[in-house]
Order: sequence, then C-alpha cells, then structure tokens
Amino acid sequence: MSSDDEDAVGGRPTVADDDGTDRTKAMARVESDVADDADSRAGSPASGPGDTPGEPEHNDTEAEPPSAETQPDDTPADDSSVDEGSAAGTPADVDDTPADTRHGTPHDTADDTPVDGIPVGDVRTDGSSGGQASTDTAPIAMAGGLPPGRRPPAKRPRGRFARYARRTGLTMLGLVGLGVLGFAIAYLLTPIPSAQSGAKAEGSVFYYADGKTVIAKQGTNRVVVPLSSVPAPVRAAVISAENRSFYNDPGVSLTSTTRALWSTVSGEQVQGGSTITQQMVRNYYSGLSQERTVFRKLKEIMVALKVGREKDKDWILQQYLNTIYFGRNAYGIQAAAKAYYNTDVKKLTPEQGAYLAAAIQLPSYFADPYGDKRAPAEARWRYVIEGMVRLGAVTPSDAAAMKFPVPPEQKHTDVLKGQVGYMMDTAKAELEARGYAEDEVNRGGLKVVTTFDKKLMDAAARAVNSNVPDDTSKNVLTGLVSINSANGEVEAFYGGRDYLQRQLNSSFGSYAQAGSGFKPYVLAAALDDGLGLDTTVNGSSPQTFNNVSLENNNNTSYGMVDLVTATQQSINTAYINLGQEVGLDKVTAMAEKLGIPERQLTANSANTSPTFPLGTVSVSPLQQASAYATFAAEGVHHQPHVIKSITRPGGKPEKITDKGTQAFSKGVARDATYAMSKVVEAGTGTAAQLYDREVAGKTGTTTKGRAIWFNGFIPQMATSVGIFRTDNKPLEIPGYAIYGGVLPAQIWRSYMAEATQDMPVKNFAGPTVSNRMPRDTAPATPRSTESTKPTPTAPPEFEPSEEPVEPVPPPEEEPYEPPIEPPPGTTEPRPRLVQPPRAEPRGGHAP
Repeated sequence: MSSDDEDAVGGRPTVADDDGTDRTKAMARVESDVADDADSRAGSPASGPGDTPGEPEHNDTEAEPPSAETQPDDTPADDSSVDEGSAAGTPADVDDTPADTRHGTPHDTADDTPVDGIPVGDVRTDGSSGGQASTDTAPIAMAGGLPPGRRPPAKRPRGRFARYARRTGLTMLGLVGLGVLGFAIAYLLTPIPSAQSGAKAEGSVFYYADGKTVIAKQGTNRVVVPLSSVPAPVRAAVISAENRSFYNDPGVSLTSTTRALWSTVSGEQVQGGSTITQQMVRNYYSGLSQERTVFRKLKEIMVALKVGREKDKDWILQQYLNTIYFGRNAYGIQAAAKAYYNTDVKKLTPEQGAYLAAAIQLPSYFADPYGDKRAPAEARWRYVIEGMVRLGAVTPSDAAAMKFPVPPEQKHTDVLKGQVGYMMDTAKAELEARGYAEDEVNRGGLKVVTTFDKKLMDAAARAVNSNVPDDTSKNVLTGLVSINSANGEVEAFYGGRDYLQRQLNSSFGSYAQAGSGFKPYVLAAALDDGLGLDTTVNGSSPQTFNNVSLENNNNTSYGMVDLVTATQQSINTAYINLGQEVGLDKVTAMAEKLGIPERQLTANSANTSPTFPLGTVSVSPLQQASAYATFAAEGVHHQPHVIKSITRPGGKPEKITDKGTQAFSKGVARDATYAMSKVVEAGTGTAAQLYDREVAGKTGTTTKGRAIWFNGFIPQMATSVGIFRTDNKPLEIPGYAIYGGVLPAQIWRSYMAEATQDMPVKNFAGPTVSNRMPRDTAPATPRSTESTKPTPTAPPEFEPSEEPVEPVPPPEEEPYEPPIEPPPGTTEPRPRLVQPPRAEPRGGHAP
C-alpha cells in the first residue's frame, strides 16, 4: 500500500456505529483486503471484484441499495445536505445509484459497499470522483464481520441543525440561570411595604354622654379584634374555604400564581393570589392593591414569600381576618358577625363561621342568599364544612348534624333618620374644628363621646312633636337647645322633624331675629356699668328717637319705671332709653362676651340704631341658650360644645373641657336673674312655670310674628326655644297666637318638666339688695309634667306692638353662617293694662 493509501484509510478516525459498536478492528480488516486487491490488480483497469478469479463466494451476490426501511433514522433521505470537503478522506457527495447501473457498466457491488457510508469504488485519493478508480487507490472490499447483503449504517456528519440545537440548549440553560439569579436578586431587594391606611381603617363610633350607648358609626365598618377573640372553628372555616395548606405552605401557591401570571400576561383576566398570605398581602400592604400589572403580581409574590418567612402564621391570619371584605358593608370578621347574625365574633357558631368563610369568595352574592341564590350558597357552605372535617375542626357526626344558617335579611334602614343625622353632623363639625380631619373621622377608628343625653334628646323631640300641630307648614322651623350651665355641654337639642327630609339644623344652623330676648343683654350691660335694679328709665309713650316717633302698644305710657318692671313688662321705650344711657357700644361688647359674634351684632350697622336693644340682630337657638346659661352660672360663660372626649385607637381619652370666662360679676348675674324671674312669675312668660322650682327667662316676639322665642333657665340648665320660618314670612300656627309666651313657653315647660324629674331642686341666690321674700311654695297653678299637647289658646291680654322705626331687610338663610342682614326689628307683647303701673321709687326694688 502506498503512502497515499495509508493516509486515505489509515488516517480515518476510529468511530462507533449508531448502536455504539467499536469499529476499529473492522477498519483494520478492510485495510488488509485493500492491500491484497491492490497487489493483484496492479496495472489493470478498475473493475468490480466479481471480475477477478478467486473472489470470495459471498461477494457473488449482487448488493442492493439500502431501502427506506434499512435507512438509519438519523440519516436524511437526501445526502445532498452533507457538507462538501468535510473530513480528510471523506467524499463530498455520496452516490446512492445502484452498482449495476453506475457509469453504464454492470459490475458486482461488493467492491462498492460503503464503509462508514463511503462507496469505496467511487473514491479517489485526491478527493475527486469518477467512473474509474484512481491508479493510486484500489477498491475496498467488504470488511469481514458484516452479514451478507447488509451495508454498514451511514454516519451522518455533524451539520448545521446539530450546531443550532446545541447553541439553543446552552442559551436556554443560561436564561434559566439568569432567571434564578434575577429572582434571587429581586427577592433580596424587595422590601416589605408599610401597611396601607385602608387596611387598618376603622370607622369612628359616636356615643351618647354615657359613653356606652351608640349613636351611630361613621366611615369604614370595621372593628379590629385579636385572633384570640375568633373561635377556633371559625378560623378553621376560613382556612378550609380559602387555603387548606395555609399552615404548611411558604405563602405562595406555585400553580395558582403561574395561572394568574399567564392570565395577566395574556389579558384574559387579572387574577389575584389564592393563598391567604397572598390575599392578606394584597389587601394589607401599600402599593399592591392599586396596580394591576405583571410587575404588581411579581411584587406580590416577593412580598408574600418574605412575609411568609418572616411573620408568624397566626399574625398573618389575624391581619387577614381583620381586612377581608365579607359583604353587607362589613370589613373584618367582627363587623361581619354583626352584619350577618347581629352577634359578637366570640359567639359565632361553627355553622355561622362556615357561612361567613364561604361569603369571602363572592360577598355580594352571599349577602342575600335567598331565592335562586340559596342552592349555590348552601353548596359552597357544605364545601367549607367538609374541609373543616378534613382539618379536624369538627367531627363527621357534628358536620352531618349541622343545618344551613340562613342569615336574617338585611334591614335597609338609614341610621341618620330623625335626630341622629343632626347629632352626627354637629359632632363631626366640632371634630373638624378641633383639628380632626374628615379622613381620620372616617377611617381613624375614633371613639367619640358626645355631650348628648339620650333621655333629654328624646324629651326634646317629644316636647316639640307633642305641642306643634301636625298641620303646621313645613316652612315653620322649631329649634330647642339645652345647655349645662356649669360646663357649656349641650345636653339636648332639636334639629328638625327628620334629618333625611331636611339636613339644615334648626338649632345650630338657622338664625332668626332675637326680639325682646335680647333685652337681658342690655340689662347686664347696664348693671355691669354700675346701674342698679332700682335705676329708673322713661317708659312713656310716644317718644321720639332720631326724629322718629315710637310708641308702646296701644300707646300705653308707663312713665318712669325701674329695671325690674321694664324687664317684667318688656317695655320697649324704657329699654331704648336704657340703651342710650349705657351706650350701644357697651351693649355690643356685653353681647360678645355672652357668645354672639361681632359680625352678627354689627351687620348693617344694626348696633348703632336706637332700636338695637329691641333685638334687631339675628341669632340661633344655640347662641341664645349659651348666653342665658351665663346668667345661670352667675356670670361665667362657657363655650358651648357637643363632645366630651375623643379616643384614638390604643390611646388615652382626650377630654374636652371649658374653664369658662367671667363675663360679668355674680352680683350682676343675680340681679339680672331676679328681674327675669319676675317675667315667669307674673310677666309675659307665666306659661313656662315649673311646679317644683324657680324659673327665670325672657320671651321674645318679633314684628309681625316672624319669630317667637322663650329663653329660660334654672341654676343647673338653660334652654332656648325658637320658632321661625325659612322664608322670614310671618308665622301661622294653627290654633296658636304668635307670641313667645304661648307655644315656645309651652314647649319649654314640657321639655324642662321631664328633664328635671331626677334633678335636685336649687333656688336662685337672689338680688344683691332686695326686700324680696323667698319663694317657699309652688306657683298658684301647678303644671303637670305630662307631655300631652295642651289645648292651644291665645291669651286675650296680649297683643303685638308696633314695628321699630328702622326695619332692615330679612336675612337669607344659610346653613352654618349667620345671615349677613338682620331681619326687621322686634317688639315684645305685654299685658293689656287699664292704666300704666305706678313707678317705683328710684331707691327701691320691685317686688
């Protein structure tokens, strides 16, 4: 064998068949046969082995080309895909043409049997191919060890597809590695967010003055409870319904999360996590519940894994039970227990707990499980019960005995009806004034104890409703405010017929002309300025002021009267003269000390007119009650307020108190109180008498009966009643005369008789200098404490007086601000007397 032959054959690398058999020995035998044939054929044309004498018998059989059945699985039918000039000694192409037709000359195929898929008779050592064998190369005979008629399987050279497959595999492996690395980095860099405010939001609860009786709740209906307050079967029910592997899983469900991610990416549906931990994370932490993207979902997974690793499972379950929505406007398990079964969470039965757990899946559906909703609701409930059995929370026998706990139907009642809405609005307004934002009131879980006494609130409503005729126009408003004189607490008020029908509060947000109810402020200014009850003023009629003639009613002239008589008989000309003597600036200052804002007193320069003492300014029932409470407190004015205490979650109560300011001396208060007590004893306010104690006060009636008042007090309490119209037109009340001493005084007495039933009797201290006899007996005509509606009668001795000389336009009604312009001036009715009373000596006091 030549060196070229050795390179061509001996240089072939050792390879293995597709079945893994080592073919090195076979190659050696082939080389030996080639050498023998080369020696015997030297100088002869290339021919098939069958032409040579002595050819082995097994080579006489003509070889057939490999069929499709014998073709190796990995060898393509078309060998043209093999690269040209691949390995040394390997042909560029493989000719699959049968040996008997190749080159047009039939010959035996034994010499053409391929070795490793290479047809030997068709190969030149120089890499060319042709019909004749090269003189340098002899045909390669069939190697020994192969069965007759079987060609060795062709070895497919490594091609482009193999390279691509290997590269793709390596790329995928790299991507997986990068994904794992990225996940680890994202996990380490994702912090646990802070809790969102809404997750822990609790509505504020407003209480009556006892701190126990609830008025209403404001804001989110949630009451946070510790996990220890939730019975074990109820906890198991929630776990059974939502995440039965809760105590064993890492906080994330791989299957559910993958499905949710795909849904989010594909846009089919945005789904949340299914485990309790994932739901809690989404509802509890900020930055997760608002975003609805793949990024949010991935962030949720990271946070859930961290929370599941760093937080105790019981802590997670507690947050979940306090944040999840159960339907019926109930957030958290405690609110749900109340909303569905009107009970505390501690008293929930296993059946009820299972129903609430079932409601988590579709709250709006389970809120009213009646009619067609009953069957699916019960099926879901049964599913939860079966899960509780598997968890060991209930026994199979107990589960079988359970009955479907149908919750009572929702009562769609508005909690703000009646006086409740007025109380809530008033309390919230004061909270805001004290620096509590609306958001904190709605979600801050405040406990607000108001000053409202439920018994007195109910008494106020009964007093108004039992006295005001049912057929009274809806434009007629009645306000009543009752204040504790010792501290300024508003213990009761009447805001209107029904908050749902009219939200403007008649006692806090409505204003009307004060009328003669303003005269005690003029009296206090005079006494504070050094005048005494024995001071006399001119009460004759008519008199001229600023070139305008004014008269008392019926042009009755009283002559010179002291301040007690002027107050008792409400003599207009006397009080105009008293205001001029004291100075209207001092009257204005005194009214401010008693709580009436300057802007109301100076509107349209009302405080510069001679008729200012007749009450031409507009006030609210709250302001009148607060001012009269100052007389009851012997000169100490307390700012009226409606809140006793405010408590934030986990904090100490913030108690609301008012020390008060000394508006005037005790002596001034006692003298003024004495004069006003005569109004009730024998003046225009006798209808307000109480059978067991002294009362002081002042009636008020404005021009043409646009507003009527009675403002009265006892040592412990001051109450004002005002009746007026929303459009400032003259009042018309069926069956009643329009005077302050009639219907307002009756309402006042009805309320106070009930309010003072359990109140100790206290008498007024009396004037500073007086020959007054103490009142040891009840009035001549005792008044019943019953709140039945009396027969309305108009006392014949009263008649309205003339209008003031300088009337002003009526005010426009505004919700919470006093009107800019005061209504027309006022006058006070007085008894119709045959002749004016005799003036008391200047140095004495009226009895």
